[in-house]
Amino acid sequence: MNDYVLVLNAGSSSLKFSVYMRPEGGDWRPQSRGQIEGIGTAPRFFAKDASSAVIAKENLGDAVCDAQSALESLADWLRDRYGGGRILGVGHRVVHGGAQFTAPTIVTPGVMARLRELIPLAPLHQPYNLAAIDAVAQRNPGVPQVACFDTSFHRGQPAVAELVPLPRDIRSKGVQRYGFHGLSYEYIASVMPEVAPDIASGRVIVAHLGSGASLCAMQGGKSEDSSFGFTALDGLCMGTRPGAIDPGVVLYLFQSLGLSAQAVEDMLYKKSGLLAISGVSNDMRDLLDSDEPNARLAVDFFVYRAAKEIGALAAALRGLDGLVFTAGIGENSAEVRRRICEASAWLGLELDAQANLGHGPRISSAGSRLSAWVIPTNEEMMIAQHTGRLLGLTGTRAR
Repeated sequence: MNDYVLVLNAGSSSLKFSVYMRPEGGDWRPQSRGQIEGIGTAPRFFAKDASSAVIAKENLGDAVCDAQSALESLADWLRDRYGGGRILGVGHRVVHGGAQFTAPTIVTPGVMARLRELIPLAPLHQPYNLAAIDAVAQRNPGVPQVACFDTSFHRGQPAVAELVPLPRDIRSKGVQRYGFHGLSYEYIASVMPEVAPDIASGRVIVAHLGSGASLCAMQGGKSEDSSFGFTALDGLCMGTRPGAIDPGVVLYLFQSLGLSAQAVEDMLYKKSGLLAISGVSNDMRDLLDSDEPNARLAVDFFVYRAAKEIGALAAALRGLDGLVFTAGIGENSAEVRRRICEASAWLGLELDAQANLGHGPRISSAGSRLSAWVIPTNEEMMIAQHTGRLLGLTGTRAR
């Protein structure tokens, strides 16, 4: 009988999954990965095997309308494909672990209660992460679950990097800079010694550029600072989130425009960023293909903010040895990488145009003082490894 570990990454309209299998007496290995997207509207399911061959693709219909029904549909597919195997554990991406959860943890009712208290700090993600945990517990109450946090990798930063300069009594209530995308950054740090050994122990900025976008300044593979702060609204311009804005703008929305808290939250999380600037799309691919002036302006602003923040984090590190691009835009858009690298030329970065078009892994020239890289991220693998380790499963170094 084969054993399995399931990894889930649940969002508001999607449920991503990965399956890792351990044959009897063997080591863990990836078996399949995919997602259910369009939950609540036009749900679609697709999956690929370990060699990236498509093994499932179908429309699911109106029955899949929430986390519970999406998990039921996924469970049916898993049973059909892996029937007879045992699920030894389920690992989850949970965006916010607050100040308390500095490492992955086994889920208990007490843990869930504390994680629910953090929902206001990550309303776009946390409720759906926790709903998936609840759904698994209802369906398979005997299967242990592990929560892996996007904030954990950033714990241990210098005090000045975590500080929010507000009154102490406010800070004592958990108001600090947390940082996110930590599972992605942890994975990049884990593979840099193999992929880019010359910079792995040095000063590196990793650019996680996707619909959600951030930068992390690392020294020796440890987080020193991040463009994200108290919530996932800070820092870079994103697909539907604004990134850093003057807090006075938010006061103006309340005091002068009379908007409600719900309206402001909805605007900041779902109606800002690339979508708001362009009026066309929140998808970088659409914007790069568009001739609309505001679409070009949105791309210009995305590049401008990324380059500006790279300069700031280079100062925080007191120098820079490497720049790494990852995530959807970072891994796939040669144009965005080119523009960010050209804007960062003052740091000693010289782009190799052909290597960049080929997506690396190294995209800087041989003579460039600052090296630049493209390294695909794999948050699911980090979750699988943490889940295996915490549950005491042997042979848990998934590859």
